[in-house]
Amino acid sequence: MNEGEIPYKPWEHPGGKMLAQGPESLTDAELLSILIGTGIKGKPAEKIAEEIINRFSSFKGLANQPFEKLYALKGLGKVKTIRIAAAFEIARRIVDQVVKEK
Repeated sequence: MNEGEIPYKPWEHPGGKMLAQGPESLTDAELLSILIGTGIKGKPAEKIAEEIINRFSSFKGLANQPFEKLYALKGLGKVKTIRIAAAFEIARRIVDQVVKEK
């Protein structure tokens, strides 16, 4: 290992891929799966995230959903739904700040 190099195994999940290749290398589903964290029996977080992205077509479509609709999705409990909702709220606030600065 070279000096300053981050010690990690080749990526086995989206978080590892992010470390190895940077956040811009991840798909929308991979980014969402990081927020989801863990899956449910028989379905990893990556698969849950793919299904959610496919259902709502994009992050924009997902962001426009009410909390209750996300909470009702199989594989998302209260904590995972809160994480996703918080991430979208952070994004909204960033956009608001950028718009106000113009």
